[in-house]
Amino acid sequence: MLQIEYLEKSNEDIDEIINNEFNKYAEKNGLECNYKNFNFIAKDNNKIVGIINGHYYYDEVHIGDFIVLEEYRHQHIGTLLMKKVEELFQNEDFDNYNLTTYEFQAPKFYEKMGYKLEYIRKNNKNPKLSKYFYSKPKRQ
Repeated sequence: MLQIEYLEKSNEDIDEIINNEFNKYAEKNGLECNYKNFNFIAKDNNKIVGIINGHYYYDEVHIGDFIVLEEYRHQHIGTLLMKKVEELFQNEDFDNYNLTTYEFQAPKFYEKMGYKLEYIRKNNKNPKLSKYFYSKPKRQ
């Protein structure tokens, strides 16, 4: 009998299935998935003070989670983390970097980093939760 189970965290088995199945499905459609996760952390005296993660797949680099501890903000740590992502993928052939953020988070920061706003999904209930979709071309 089929069962649906909730898991708080992923694991290697799940990651392997996702990677293999995305790759197989892409190949059937004449595409290459090339799914790769990435994670960078910034440390100050062994204390994690910033994190950026995401994944590279198909023809894009998607930035997922990105945070710098409040007491470490405005020290260019976020900029350094974003640049590390760009360095990691500088020799890969893909179309764009992309990410989402909320109105109350960091739209201006991403614009300073060269990201262009594609659109905003308005949240009528709480405008601070309007979602901003950004991208930055790799090929220029």
